[in-house]
Amino acid sequence: MNSSQLTSLAILGLSLIFSQQSFAIGDAAKPLQQQWAEVKYQTPEKAREDAFEKLAEQAKQVEQQHPQDPEVLVWEAIILSTYAGEKGGFGALGLCKDAKALLERAEKIDPNVLNGSIYTSLGSLYYQVPGWPIGFGNDDKAEKYLKKALALNPDGIDANFFYGDYLLEEGRYQEAVAALEKALHAPARPEREIADAGRRAEIQAKLKQAKDEL
Repeated sequence: MNSSQLTSLAILGLSLIFSQQSFAIGDAAKPLQQQWAEVKYQTPEKAREDAFEKLAEQAKQVEQQHPQDPEVLVWEAIILSTYAGEKGGFGALGLCKDAKALLERAEKIDPNVLNGSIYTSLGSLYYQVPGWPIGFGNDDKAEKYLKKALALNPDGIDANFFYGDYLLEEGRYQEAVAALEKALHAPARPEREIADAGRRAEIQAKLKQAKDEL
């Protein structure tokens, strides 16, 4: 896993903090969602790995109490993926494999849960994890899942952000700009101020990178 891929994993965070304003996350998953945003965007860099390790342990406990709650499974996957980015190395790959398995479990229970966040998450993993023989990364699968997420949530900030980032990685800069601009102008999400601010900063950085390539 090279430094570029590890940087991508750190960005991954699979935010999936759900852009449909009418959506209300369940009680079991909501604390995980809130704490994820606080750790990712408000915790100093040097302390984030330890903070995500503790949050991953908490998420596992919640999952053991709610093993059939797809929201909990998705959020545990999000936390593991972000923890992978902070941890780096081959240990990160193991965390990503665990996240993938959780998402696949959630898909079997409710494939449309959280406005298609399963597919945004899977797509993000497939383009940011190394391919064979090191990992399970696959750009074709990534695009398939990211487009499936957009079909379910066409105006979502995260669905458009990760698709734009994928296009940027693929060198499809004009398409990347269009997707990232759509993400940047996505509606604000109720009670997601921390996540929105952090995500928009990431979008702006990616958008500048894409425009510089044109």
